[in-house]
Amino acid sequence: MGKYLIEINDKGSYYFNLLAGNNEPILHSQMYKARKGALKGIASITKNADIAPIEDLTVEEVVKEKNPKFQLFQGKDEKYYFRLVAGNGQAIGRSEGYNSKSSAKNGIESVKKNSISPVETKK
Repeated sequence: MGKYLIEINDKGSYYFNLLAGNNEPILHSQMYKARKGALKGIASITKNADIAPIEDLTVEEVVKEKNPKFQLFQGKDEKYYFRLVAGNGQAIGRSEGYNSKSSAKNGIESVKKNSISPVETKK
């Protein structure tokens, strides 16, 4: 089972990572002013991840999906990434870079599998 780990950066902003069962990060959040905001972000992942289709932005003819959705894309570094977009169109979290599209898709499946996980706060 995975877990959400909430942390505070040196500027006092909160963020979280969704970690897989092996403690590898699979999704990074945006920055939040308060812990409550991070908890709302986690709740949004729990609500949206399992029902979100994949919108593959790496193909020539992109099939536009309604929100919530995962967007799969390729960065300037030629690695593959995904982000989870909530029903309101706001990005909730983003992945690390993957060397292949299939690995990024496996990352999406891992987010779906681990979306309902306990929350810990790093001290």
